[in-house]
Amino acid sequence: MVGSTVRNSPRRKRRAQGVRVGAAAACAALALTACGSTKDTGKSGGGDGGEGKVGVILPLLTSPFWQSYNDYVPKMAKSEDVDALKTVNSNSDPSQQITDINNQLNQGVKGLVVAPLDSAAISAGLDQAERKGVPVVAVDVAPEKGKVAMVVRANNVAYGQKACDYLGKQVKSGKVVQIMGDLASVNGRERSKAFRDCVKDKYPKLKVLEIPAKWESDTAASKLDTLLNSNSDIKGIYMQAGGVYLAPTLQTLKSKGMLKKAGTKGHITIVSNDGIPQEFDAIRKGHIDATVSQPADAYAKYGMYYIKAAMNGKKFKPGPTDHDSTIVKLPSGILEDQLPAPLVTKKNVDDAKLWGNSVK
Repeated sequence: MVGSTVRNSPRRKRRAQGVRVGAAAACAALALTACGSTKDTGKSGGGDGGEGKVGVILPLLTSPFWQSYNDYVPKMAKSEDVDALKTVNSNSDPSQQITDINNQLNQGVKGLVVAPLDSAAISAGLDQAERKGVPVVAVDVAPEKGKVAMVVRANNVAYGQKACDYLGKQVKSGKVVQIMGDLASVNGRERSKAFRDCVKDKYPKLKVLEIPAKWESDTAASKLDTLLNSNSDIKGIYMQAGGVYLAPTLQTLKSKGMLKKAGTKGHITIVSNDGIPQEFDAIRKGHIDATVSQPADAYAKYGMYYIKAAMNGKKFKPGPTDHDSTIVKLPSGILEDQLPAPLVTKKNVDDAKLWGNSVK
């Protein structure tokens, strides 16, 4: 997360809370394990190996980032020789995502690739998969509990730190805004804390104003508008998800006459996360200054790679990989392949290696 756009109506909040409570009870006795080896692989004990159909569950399709990921899935499934079913969209509803997982399991899938909406609630679905002996690979968001073969994700702490360092070097003092994601997601929590801590430690002359936007574009627009009414001297903005926040942020600034091109007087320095084509165009136009490219293509590729490995009983261990990333063991015991996510500025925005430049 994605960020990811979670629409939190009162009804959905009650449903999600119910899922979290049930998930906590169901997963209390689970042993948190993870398989892995960076290059050398071998059969795991007790698994019969073999492959079969793989279910792929998306968090949402309202963000250009997840639209791109969705487009990459069938291509990467083919390249990794994985028999992936048509993707399922959970429509930003954590409870629906658990239902989607159960539906896929009832269809007899032998593996699941899931991008969790809620780090805690997803454990209910992971528990059901474990009961049926179906391995799961989590993409973009690490679950707090439950068993997964691997988490495929970029380092979200680094996202917040990179954004902080860029803003800190461009804005010497004054107010900066952090438009945060959903704090029910580990992505939102890590990006927010990393940015906040970095500013405090390295750039004490900056004052951080925060907007909890829950990956919702309308919430971001409304709260940013209100904040700017009383803080017209904002000098920088950090958007935790360009796919959700870019358009409403630029529109809000434009409506107030505050959208100035980079290099001109009154320009507000803006750093984003995602690496979508729309962000690259905004950098070229001077509307924003930088973004951290979250690897939608690599998420799809290595989601397929690890689910195939898991269905064949292969193990992985912490350490460097052969694709310029590092597998780490999380405090929960789960393994996470932390894929590289480069900072994109005007200097490298046209780099053909960036996935955002290959999307048609």
